Amino acid sequence: MNDKQTGRIKRLTDKKYGFITPDDGGKDLFFHSTELVGVTFEELSEGDAVSFEAKETEKGMNAVAVSRV
Repeated sequence: MNDKQTGRIKRLTDKKYGFITPDDGGKDLFFHSTELVGVTFEELSEGDAVSFEAKETEKGMNAVAVSRV
């Protein structure tokens, strides 16, 4: 896994996953509620600042170890 990165919640769905726009201008990353640390999915809002690690999966890059900053 990579070092922690920062970004903002771009979109949340009713199926407990969402997308993060990285601050470094990279492509949006998918995340699932099971990857949240120290915050519940229901506590997140679109636009919230978060930190995360990017991980390569068979479906592409995902955000893992997601926490609010």
